[in-house]
Amino acid sequence: MTPFLRKFFRKVWEKKEADKSTNQYCQYDSETLTLFTSSLYLAALLASLVASIVTRKLGRKLSMLFGGLLFFAGALINGFAKAVWMLIVGRLLLGFGIGFANQSVPLYLSEMAPYRYRGALNIGFQLSITVGILIANVLNYFFAKIKGGWGWRLSLGGAMVPALIITVGSLVLPDTPNSMIERGQTEEAREKLKKIRGIDDVDEEFRDLVAASDASKLVEHPWRNLLKRKYRPHLTMSILIPFFQQLTGINVIMFYAPVLFNTIGFGDDASLMSAVITGIVNVAATFVSIYGVDKWGRRFLFLEGGIQMLICQAVVAACIGAKFGISGNPGDLPKWYAIVVVLFICIYVAGFAWSWGPLGWLVPSEIFPLEIRSAAQSINVSVNMLFTFAVAQVFLTMLCHLKFGLFIFFAFFVVLMSIFVYYFLPETKGIPIEEMNQVWKSHWYWSRFVEDLDYPNGGMEMSKGGHGSKNV
Repeated sequence: MTPFLRKFFRKVWEKKEADKSTNQYCQYDSETLTLFTSSLYLAALLASLVASIVTRKLGRKLSMLFGGLLFFAGALINGFAKAVWMLIVGRLLLGFGIGFANQSVPLYLSEMAPYRYRGALNIGFQLSITVGILIANVLNYFFAKIKGGWGWRLSLGGAMVPALIITVGSLVLPDTPNSMIERGQTEEAREKLKKIRGIDDVDEEFRDLVAASDASKLVEHPWRNLLKRKYRPHLTMSILIPFFQQLTGINVIMFYAPVLFNTIGFGDDASLMSAVITGIVNVAATFVSIYGVDKWGRRFLFLEGGIQMLICQAVVAACIGAKFGISGNPGDLPKWYAIVVVLFICIYVAGFAWSWGPLGWLVPSEIFPLEIRSAAQSINVSVNMLFTFAVAQVFLTMLCHLKFGLFIFFAFFVVLMSIFVYYFLPETKGIPIEEMNQVWKSHWYWSRFVEDLDYPNGGMEMSKGGHGSKNV
């Protein structure tokens, strides 16, 4: 919003207003502006390390509660901000809240869900994010039209609403049986498991959870334990999946959608409306993922989404390169050009929203054994936030220097991540979370790191949320 730039980032506003024909690639290149944007992710990275201990020792519920309270405080400060330092403090608190929430919510969903529906239910986490993005973009469109130029306060302060939702939810929802057993509340966990599954015969699943908890208690240093050979597959996935997720290029489009669309020649209102359009596509495509993740599998969605994103990035790079060239001055942009760019950006967003978007959170949260689960999820969140911070911090500078080549840069990583998934990521569809180690023992590459002695009871898979058992 222009009033927001004028108040807090005056140099950016002056640069934007002084010369309408300036190089469109470099219009928003400002260290202060990127620091404000990316400070959230650095705070989330630091918070996720602390959240690992809280989640393990005090439970998933309390970690979610801390996340909600910190997020609320950050939104409140941003809404009443009078200076840039208040904006940055508010963003840091928002980041702390996100660190706690991203640590605990995916684990909570994976542990609570019956294995047959774990994928769909866990993707509800991503669906909530996409719906939130859409609502925020719609509200920003109308807030920008408020006379007096104070609508930005509602945009920033409005984050108090989702903060209240997660805070209240953490107080109302039960803790997971896994977490309760881990903290010694064995009988309470049994009763809670009966209530969650809706059946009285939960003995097999309960014994499986207790056995996993007993094994986890033998681990005194879960962080150090992650370095053991048998956890090499888990450690690799907890690092590379979030790393690749942030290098799909989605942050270029979603986090900076107003900047990007304004850069390719739209006005301020059209910029926000374009963000609304991509938000609608994001939500719709997430429903596709919910439908297909437990039907088609994780690998299929990963690979199809990667191919779709690669094609779209190549087309968008060609379109922007043809009109903007090296100078960054596009002249008059015809309507057909704008329609083509928006169309392929929407197809790109759809590919991400049913593949790397939700699966980047789902797969890491379901593959970790209980003894390393909190520590490994903390690494997952930390790597995610680290590279989100890095991309946010350097994106505008990279856009200024690489120009349309920025899309080719991210396309290169899409090729790498698709190759990685094809060769190294096993299918986890339909595998109970406490028996997930079987997928590594049968994988062509990871089996060399995992031996039968590591998981002696791995031959049978307990039917969580269902009946009986089956051989793996």
